[in-house]
Amino acid sequence: MTFGMFMSGLWQNRVLLSAVTGWAAAQILKTIVHGLLENEWKLERLVGSGGMPSSHAATVCALVTAAAYNYGPNSFEFTISFLLAIIVIHDARGVRLETGKQAEILNEIVKYLRMEEGHTTLPEKELKELVGHTPVQVGAGMIIGFIVGIVLH
Repeated sequence: MTFGMFMSGLWQNRVLLSAVTGWAAAQILKTIVHGLLENEWKLERLVGSGGMPSSHAATVCALVTAAAYNYGPNSFEFTISFLLAIIVIHDARGVRLETGKQAEILNEIVKYLRMEEGHTTLPEKELKELVGHTPVQVGAGMIIGFIVGIVLH
């Protein structure tokens, strides 16, 4: 297989294109939503995790939708993508959301210790707080993913 054939195959892979487009659409919307709500524009939001909508949910839901269209709901491809979506969405909404909450609390404790007790051995860099998603953010990402998967098919 030549490189050209490989690249041609990638561009014809509707399942992959749906997943990547779902991710890109969610990341662009996330950047816009963040800019409007926080009144600050951060290019980091184009690739960052956490926030509204969930690009994790958009990606896997576009993948599931495309797999269903291309291979049918009784296929191995659909089954794998569906199970992957369940794991990713559960992780984004559950584990990673709690990790962000813990990071927020730890950052506040470190700030307090620096101010009150003058600890200089504490880490300078704050923990990242925006890593997970609320149920609404996940739901919005899922809707985006389903729409992208349908539109591209």
